[in-house]
Amino acid sequence: MKIGITGIRRASAVVVTAGAVLTAGAFTAPAQAATLKAPTIEAKGGFVMNNGTGKALFTKAADTRRSTGSTTKIMTARVVLAQKNLKLDSKVTIQKAYSDYIVSKTASSARLIVGDKVTVRQLLYGLMLPSGCDAAYALADRFGSGSTRAARVKSFIGKMNSTAKSLGLKNTHFDSFDGIGHGTNYSTPRDLTKLASSAMRYATFRAVVKTKSTKQKVTTKNGGYRYMSWTNTDTLLGSYPGAIGVKTGSGPQAKYCLVFAATRRGKTVIGTVLTASTVAHRTADAKKLMDYGFKK
Repeated sequence: MKIGITGIRRASAVVVTAGAVLTAGAFTAPAQAATLKAPTIEAKGGFVMNNGTGKALFTKAADTRRSTGSTTKIMTARVVLAQKNLKLDSKVTIQKAYSDYIVSKTASSARLIVGDKVTVRQLLYGLMLPSGCDAAYALADRFGSGSTRAARVKSFIGKMNSTAKSLGLKNTHFDSFDGIGHGTNYSTPRDLTKLASSAMRYATFRAVVKTKSTKQKVTTKNGGYRYMSWTNTDTLLGSYPGAIGVKTGSGPQAKYCLVFAATRRGKTVIGTVLTASTVAHRTADAKKLMDYGFKK
């Protein structure tokens, strides 16, 4: 069969057109990625990274030091979990000093009862879900070194700071075990995110922070038992698809903070917002940053 000049031209045009489409397609995806607009957040500081690669995906005043509120408790848990020969089911007797502390500071509480024997694992739930400052005190007292409670607490806070240094958190310092600071308790969105990423390497930590609520059986002073019920202050769990933790925080200087993480299709994004003006704003900011992180 003969093909005329016109036919050849038409065939060439089809080839060229198809090539143009393929070429255009090759450039469309990067162009769309390049035009992905970074979100605007209300919080004064924010940071998000790809947890798998460590690549920063969003920054806003990411290295500015700010009060951290109860997000400090991520480090409290991290120090406990790093202890050699840690026995999670060993029991700690709740002291009056812990409940007195809660009352004096009007602090968030796991409602631990004096004389009860609570396991280290249970204290971690009491620390991270209801943000119990009494649980934080009990853990600091248990895992610090010294002959007095004050010495043990000081020792534990020292471990928090040495851990921060070992993790390369250059803009972080702790002066408390729970975030109720004394003027020198601070971190940054980038540092807190790196800390959380480090803590998430511990299976126990991951299990605790992704828990929406729990009911724990503890031993009473008289040898009986009671149940303690704790609900996670992180409302993203169950409301944001893929959310896996990590910790809320608040305070007079800290305002409202949130360290967050979520996993979708094998990708985990993790980040922090510091100094949001309201709970609603910190939640909205976290959602925006995770949405953006998954698109990057």
